Amino acid sequence: MDFARSRGSLKRSGAAPAVSLGEAIEVPSEGGADLVALDDSLKALAAIDPRRSRVVDLRFFGGLRVEEAAEVLNVSAETVMHDWKLAKAWLLRELRRSASL
Repeated sequence: MDFARSRGSLKRSGAAPAVSLGEAIEVPSEGGADLVALDDSLKALAAIDPRRSRVVDLRFFGGLRVEEAAEVLNVSAETVMHDWKLAKAWLLRELRRSASL
């Protein structure tokens, strides 16, 4: 993240295409997503709801399946799915908000 911040955010130059969180999750892009905005949004989510932030970490960055994340967090798979859906929606809203600034 420090490297991305030091080079400056692509969104500020207007060169980066808008990528939804859902698209980024399904197809990893090569530098297309604004990693600084994603990191900032994840930190904000962690301050509000640490478990949902952890679900994103485990699923998105860790590549864990729902069942695996549930085991790590000691919650049900249904709870992980619920947290995952809400976290994605929240992050998408935050990323859209930061992109419009």
